[in-house]
Amino acid sequence: MWDKLLKAWKVKEVRNGLLFVLAMMVIFRVAAHIPLPGVDLVALRRFFDANQVLGMLSLFSGGTISNFSVIALGVAPYITASIIFQLLTMIVPRLEEIQKEGEQGTKKIQQWTRLITVPLAILQSFALISLLRQSQFQILTKTDTLHMVALISTVTAGTIFLMWIGELITEKNVGNGISLMIFAGILASFPSTISRFLATYDSSQWIYIALYLAVAILTVVGVVYVNEAQRNIPVQYARQVRGMGTLSGGVASSLPLKLIMAGVIPIIFAIAMLLFPSIVAQFFVQARTEWLADAARWVLTIMQNQVVYGALYFGLVFGFTYFYTSVIFHPDKIAENLQKQGGFIPGIRPGRPTSDYLQLVINRLNFFGASFLGAIAVMPLVVQGSGGSSVMAIGGTSLLIVVSVVIESIKQIEAQVTMRQYDSY
Repeated sequence: MWDKLLKAWKVKEVRNGLLFVLAMMVIFRVAAHIPLPGVDLVALRRFFDANQVLGMLSLFSGGTISNFSVIALGVAPYITASIIFQLLTMIVPRLEEIQKEGEQGTKKIQQWTRLITVPLAILQSFALISLLRQSQFQILTKTDTLHMVALISTVTAGTIFLMWIGELITEKNVGNGISLMIFAGILASFPSTISRFLATYDSSQWIYIALYLAVAILTVVGVVYVNEAQRNIPVQYARQVRGMGTLSGGVASSLPLKLIMAGVIPIIFAIAMLLFPSIVAQFFVQARTEWLADAARWVLTIMQNQVVYGALYFGLVFGFTYFYTSVIFHPDKIAENLQKQGGFIPGIRPGRPTSDYLQLVINRLNFFGASFLGAIAVMPLVVQGSGGSSVMAIGGTSLLIVVSVVIESIKQIEAQVTMRQYDSY
């Protein structure tokens, strides 16, 4: 591992990319500790400590919400916008056609995603600020209209700023920018989480701590093993006559299909979808309309049930794994390219049969990959249900994201180093 890191550091482009990402992470963490004016931070922390749902959202954002900083929402609106457009591309034929236009179509959809992030950030910041105004902790010291508009505008601008930083990081090809910022936020929250856990440590809980450590080790090993797993589809290229009777082709190769193509994206999407109804319910829990307040309290009660929460979490991770794989993997295009290059899978006819065969294989891989990803995501909840603390459940999800993001970044760095080595030859 250290040898690979040393090789990567010696490559100027990779080294500059790593230093740039490090600088952006520092800027991100500095911005996370710039509080908005007119907020009682002590009352704010008490409010988040008393609210399990918002406490998990604060931990997931790396403390940007509990500090109520200028980037309080983090990248949540951008993630929501990405989910919306990826769903729309599966439903709206016109968007699906634009996505198939290649790089130009991808740029159009990315631009629309950026544009829709702005109103989503305004709505989410308004909901969050309204929730703080309705709390009994007297969090906001100023509630006049001008101050509210300033808070919403600042939080919205902070989200757009993070979106811009995330795209700059992605361009450096050392990892996904949005995932890396979530990764940095989770790492930044680990010291405070551990200190709180040690402050309330009870020696009678040692068996649960040992069980949690075993789950953590199993999570790391399992994610690394499954992330590296792939199915190699044999491909044979027919011999062809080119030019002045020159023979080419006739080479046996393979098409590698990863067990989990979606990476950490299903986990991030699932958490965003799980937090959304709870946050909305928090907003309406004190509504004057009785049926609306009752519905909000019912949603909060359901989401705090560990069995229901775990089932929803598993189902969302499972479903998003299939969904995101279908977005990035197109068997019909692969079959078409193989046919153009004179390649075929032994025993499978070129064209449509090849596409159907690849779809069948990827569905089987997705079943095992999605099942494993969902099981390893809810495993810490099982530990918590057997008597562990809530820190264990949050820590397990965070650990899963951290390991997956690190693996993805290492792969991209290795690919850059390998490409530079080929260029030198």
